[in-house]
Amino acid sequence: MTSRLVEQLGAQNAAGSTAAELAGQIRALILDGRLTVGERLPSERALALELRRSRSTMTRTYSLLESDGYVSRLHGGSTRVALPHADHVVMDADDDSAIDLSIASMDSTPGLYDATVRSLPRLAALRSTSGYSLQGLPELRDAVARRYTQRGVPTSADEIIITSGALNAVNLVLATIGRRGERAVVEQPSFPHALDALHRNGYRLTPTPVGVDGWDIRHLTELLLRGRPLVAYLIPDFHNPTGATMTDSDRDRVAATARSTGTHLIADETTTELDIDRGWSPLPMAAFSPQVITVGSMSKIAWGGLRLGWIRAERSLIARLLAVRPSFELGTALLDQCIAVELLDEMPALSAHVRSRLHAGRTAVSTGLEAIGDLQMPGTPGGLSAWIDLGAPISTRLSLAARDRQLIAPPGPRFSTGGVLERYLRIPITYPPERTAEAMERLRLAWDDVRDGASARPAVATHAAVI
Repeated sequence: MTSRLVEQLGAQNAAGSTAAELAGQIRALILDGRLTVGERLPSERALALELRRSRSTMTRTYSLLESDGYVSRLHGGSTRVALPHADHVVMDADDDSAIDLSIASMDSTPGLYDATVRSLPRLAALRSTSGYSLQGLPELRDAVARRYTQRGVPTSADEIIITSGALNAVNLVLATIGRRGERAVVEQPSFPHALDALHRNGYRLTPTPVGVDGWDIRHLTELLLRGRPLVAYLIPDFHNPTGATMTDSDRDRVAATARSTGTHLIADETTTELDIDRGWSPLPMAAFSPQVITVGSMSKIAWGGLRLGWIRAERSLIARLLAVRPSFELGTALLDQCIAVELLDEMPALSAHVRSRLHAGRTAVSTGLEAIGDLQMPGTPGGLSAWIDLGAPISTRLSLAARDRQLIAPPGPRFSTGGVLERYLRIPITYPPERTAEAMERLRLAWDDVRDGASARPAVATHAAVI
């Protein structure tokens, strides 16, 4: 059986690599979270057999990692993932000298302050209550339901649960419907922390490809029919990270197939409202089947600090979700809910602001890629990021070289289930143009380093959350 380390490395990427290069590849897996602190790695002998390399090469690889603090080794025992001691120099993503492209999110909407002020009387009126809000404030659930109805899916407030963000919603759904060992169909690439959540809940992940041009719907539906997975997790609108949007006809086909196979179809709509110039508006996935479970969020449209999301589902599932929810939280912060009520009444203004910001960010990324010369800007009609084809399997090398330039850029495999997608790099279009221009200049320098064969210094950094 292939070890998780080799699965993440990709045997083809490790073939012919020197011990120093292998150590660099494993270090990259640790830095961006594909290998977790404390995780046990294969023995030198087992890894040598898997990679068909000499044991001395594996010994040298682990020794290099140990000397840099990335593994801890017990003589005659196990080798486990570690992080360097605190007295090493750490690249601080909050430092102005570092630019963190692992976060694809904008600063707050200009209307957030005024919405917060307007929300205070609503919050004050709740002081006579217990303060716990397991399903969410009725007026907020009404507002979310109205939004779905406006988009073409008649919805009532009792089909909505308010959560502390979309990822919180995904975790609640998985905790409610999950059975360890079941299959889950996921897109490749996809949102890394959703993949982590599925792994943590014991699912066996089966990937289906997505590119900037969309989905292989035949592959996806055949996976559903053949494997009859318990769950399928999809991002149909401005897919993260490719920016693709699924057509209405494909949504209909996927939803019908999932219904026939008994698959819980989770549609993540976190990026749905991030339109720049798509030119058309699809129906929500839930319009094609009542069994679709939808999760959404205010974090990308308003502010990441507003931890406010929701679940839209059938009433029978809502009841099950409410029964499970108290086991790990007792509701969503009332202030955030009160603010969200105000913001949902201003969706046209919110959308216009987001469109302007994303358009400027997209232009800045495109200009930066032109300066690099070898890379091209893909079609990106909305969403959080551009999914860049590097033309060669060098994403991890480029990511390490970028760290040497004080640029945190998670490599393509961070968005996959098994160490693939080394040809790709996600670049956010959410930063202000001047910040993006500086990031792209650092990427150009890192690109030159990789092209010229320059070795980046060993990078030391904490685990990067990919947002």
